[in-house]
Amino acid sequence: MATKIAVVTGANKGIGFAIVRGLCKRFNGVVYLTSRDEERGRQAVSELNKEGLNPEYHQLDITVKKSVEVFRDYIKEKYGGIDILVNNAAIAFKGNATEPVAVQAAETLRVNYFSVLTTCEILFPLLRNGARVVNISSSCGHLSLIPSETLRNRLKDPNLSVSELSELMKEYIEAAKQGTHAAQWGNSSYVVSKVGLTALTMIQQRMLNDRDIKVNAVHPGWVDTDMSSHKGKLSIDEGASAPLFLALDAPDSVRGQYVWYNKKIVSWDGKKPEEVY
Repeated sequence: MATKIAVVTGANKGIGFAIVRGLCKRFNGVVYLTSRDEERGRQAVSELNKEGLNPEYHQLDITVKKSVEVFRDYIKEKYGGIDILVNNAAIAFKGNATEPVAVQAAETLRVNYFSVLTTCEILFPLLRNGARVVNISSSCGHLSLIPSETLRNRLKDPNLSVSELSELMKEYIEAAKQGTHAAQWGNSSYVVSKVGLTALTMIQQRMLNDRDIKVNAVHPGWVDTDMSSHKGKLSIDEGASAPLFLALDAPDSVRGQYVWYNKKIVSWDGKKPEEVY
C-alpha cells in the first residue's frame, strides 16, 4: 500500500498551521507542512513536535513555479502521489495599506488566484483517485459581492473554462489600473481574488469528476490571524475545523461546493449567509 500524503501550503502560521496540526492528529499518513520561508516553516514543525506531532517539512513558494516543480518532483519520486491538498497560501493588504489600487490588484491576484492556479496545474497530476482538494476561500469569495450582474453570470456559467476565468481576472487587474473597476467589480482586490478561487474550484471539480477527486472551497470563518489583524473571533483551530471536515470527513457527495465555517454547504450564487460568532 502506498503511503498516504497530505500537503498544506502556507502552513507556518495561522489557519494553515492549525490544519497541519489537525491532520497530524487524525490523518493516517504523512503530512507536509510547507511554507515560503524555510526557517519559519522549520520553526513551525518544531512547535508541533513539542505537541508530540510529526509533520514533514518542505519549502514551497506557490508564487515561484520552479519551487512548485521541485516540490512536485520530490513528492513524485518519494511517494508517487498526493491524497489531500489544502491550498491555503494567500495574502491580503491591510485596510490602511498605502499601495495604489493597481498595485494591490495585481499582487493580490498574482498570489491568491494565479499562483494557486499554477500550483494546482503542477500538482494535480499527482492526485490519486479518491483524493481531496480544499481551496481556502473566504466569505469574501461569495459571488454576491461582485456588483455587476453581467460579471456574476459569467463567473457562474457552468461552461466557464479556466482560461476564460483567468481572462476575467486579468480584466479586473486592467480595470484597477485604469481606475474603472469599482462599478463592476467593487473595491476589494481580496474579494475578487477569492471569488476567482471559488469559481476555479467549480471548474476544477468538473474537470476531475471522472477521477473520483473531490474539490471544494471553504470559508474558514473570521479567524484571529495576522491576516485579520487579530480582530477575528475564532481561534486558528476553530478556523481549521471546516477545512479539516472537507479533507477528512465530508461525504464523497460533497464536491464542487462552497462550504461555510459551520460545515454547511452554502449557495455560492444565492444570498450570502450571516456570520454568527
